[in-house]
Amino acid sequence: MRACPRTRFLPLELRSEAGEDAPVPIGHEQTNSQPSTVAAMLRLLDVRPGHRVLDVGSGSGWTSAVLGELVGPAGRVIGVERVPELVDRSRRALAEAPRPWVEVRQAQGDVLGMPELAPFDRILVSAAPTALPQALVDQLIEGGVMVIPVTGEMLRVTRGPDGAQTTRHGPYSFVPLVEG
Repeated sequence: MRACPRTRFLPLELRSEAGEDAPVPIGHEQTNSQPSTVAAMLRLLDVRPGHRVLDVGSGSGWTSAVLGELVGPAGRVIGVERVPELVDRSRRALAEAPRPWVEVRQAQGDVLGMPELAPFDRILVSAAPTALPQALVDQLIEGGVMVIPVTGEMLRVTRGPDGAQTTRHGPYSFVPLVEG
């Protein structure tokens, strides 16, 4: 996380808050998650060099950049965001320290994730659905891991040959996931 300063991913008027361990509003009723929450999610996700990672609800692009540091140039990170202004802003922030293996894309209508680019080794979801979305579980490789807050509780989901195994990792608060 030190390799990807949070500052450049925040609105200019809020960059002084980059060092705070608190969520920072980025507009459009969204936030840049607090660093301790991102760190906890990344520990659960267990990202490795070379992994293909989907970052759902990439917002400011900061988590995509941090994931890019973890996967390195042999990996790939695709951030997906619904709000066009946030996609543009995150692309500009990412361009300040280019890593061609990290990109943020505009979410497509009622499609959740990026099924056309699946499967992924890891999926990080930074918005809360009311139920575990099977559409995202289906985008994991067998043995792949997704970390997602569902109805206020952080879940770690591992896709196995007989379905998904889920472990619970405490309460967290996130903006709602828009699923369509």
